[in-house]
Amino acid sequence: MRYRSLILAALLARVAAASGESKMLLRQNWAIQPSAEVDESGAALSVAGFRPARAWHPATVPTTVFGALVAAHVYPDPYFGTSLRSVPGVSYAIGSNFSNAPMPDDSPFHKPWWFRTEFQLPADYRGKTLWLGFDGINFRANVWLNGQQIAASDRLAGAWRLFEFDVTAAAKPGGANALAIEIFPPEPGDLAITFVDWNPLPPDKGMGLWRDVSISATGPVAIRYPVVTTHLSGGAQLNIRAELKNASAQPIEGVLKGRVERMEFSEAVKLAAHETKVIHFAPFKVDSPRLWWPAQVGPQNLYPLDLAFETGGKTSDISHTEFGIREVTSELDAKGHRLFHINGKNILIRGAGYTFDMLLRSSPERQEAELRYVRDMNLNAVRFEGKLEDDHFLELCDRMGILVLAGWCCCDHWEQWAQWNQEDDVVAAESLRDQLRRLARHPSVFDWLYGSDNPPPPKIEQIYLDVIKDVEWPNPYQSSATAKKTPAGDTGVKMTGPYE
Repeated sequence: MRYRSLILAALLARVAAASGESKMLLRQNWAIQPSAEVDESGAALSVAGFRPARAWHPATVPTTVFGALVAAHVYPDPYFGTSLRSVPGVSYAIGSNFSNAPMPDDSPFHKPWWFRTEFQLPADYRGKTLWLGFDGINFRANVWLNGQQIAASDRLAGAWRLFEFDVTAAAKPGGANALAIEIFPPEPGDLAITFVDWNPLPPDKGMGLWRDVSISATGPVAIRYPVVTTHLSGGAQLNIRAELKNASAQPIEGVLKGRVERMEFSEAVKLAAHETKVIHFAPFKVDSPRLWWPAQVGPQNLYPLDLAFETGGKTSDISHTEFGIREVTSELDAKGHRLFHINGKNILIRGAGYTFDMLLRSSPERQEAELRYVRDMNLNAVRFEGKLEDDHFLELCDRMGILVLAGWCCCDHWEQWAQWNQEDDVVAAESLRDQLRRLARHPSVFDWLYGSDNPPPPKIEQIYLDVIKDVEWPNPYQSSATAKKTPAGDTGVKMTGPYE
């Protein structure tokens, strides 16, 4: 049996190598330490072989600082009794919204913490463009790789941002590499991750690398955010697009090739130096599509989408994803109630709110169990109120037919628009841009709320609407989960009784 497993693993590795897939998740071998106990600079900490004067705490990423310390038994299990209240700095009043209060001066999380790891890069990464990716940092950070500063906290800010940096010049393929990240905790005026009354907010306010960190290798041009949208009319018209990022200082010409089962298509592309461009393939028709349906309505059919960008006779990057052929439409009825249709069929939304674990921990097993509970309760939807799950969760929703209504949070800085500054405007807009581009490929995601308990004022609403238009969001969206009207129109939803 073990021999067969080794053969299978070797075959899978060979397939991955042949396809050009090159991505490393940096999850192991991390250590964390409060900045108050670190004298060295980021340049010194990010040198392979660095030995600290005192022992650091071990960590596995993704993790928050407090989550790592609980796992290392520095603090007791915060889910047991009143253990959470025994942690230094947990002095906020029970029932209050800690996200709106400053971190107490005696909190060990009052100042930044360092995250550090060392890792080997494959020798075959030489000659390739190397990308350092962050799927979630809460809340802002300075990043150093091999003694070089990659990003600074004045721009690397936002818990819902997706950051990617070209680190080809700093990385060392075939050798030891060191990464050091100084992470700053969220402050009351930050657009961070909060729980309101869903969970107690932990003492570090979720500070940390709460989603994956990765190193990926491509040619000079990388493929990002492939999306397929559908219009149903006597069959299915498929509209396919993807972003291409030219990392080189030279203009590049090439061909973006695609395939959906036996259907092949291509598009000639010209990219200026360092240009990122959205590429649209000419729409094509599928006469007898296998449609994607929500649970209890029909099957969850999925199609493969494979893309490859070729230039100079070489494959620069490839992409594989799955999509569903389905179209979501929405309208207001004669009474002003919002109706949703999927593939032209009326759909009754029967859902419930969803939240993260208090320490932002997750696992594929827990995610699958929770979605099975959703189906077992005869529900067909979950709502993310500022708790946007990862791609694995969304892929499970795609396969299980669980609809996802996503949007921002209430009762914290996300709705304190009168207090926003210019950085908030930028972080909010770019957070929306990153998340909508990530969510759009999932057939399970059917709606977006850019407000929550309240709609944003006209200025902020227009910022959101401009982003929604720019990313070509294919699904319905509303200003909030209330009936409050904005310049964008009626929502067709309500929050009056029994909630209020």
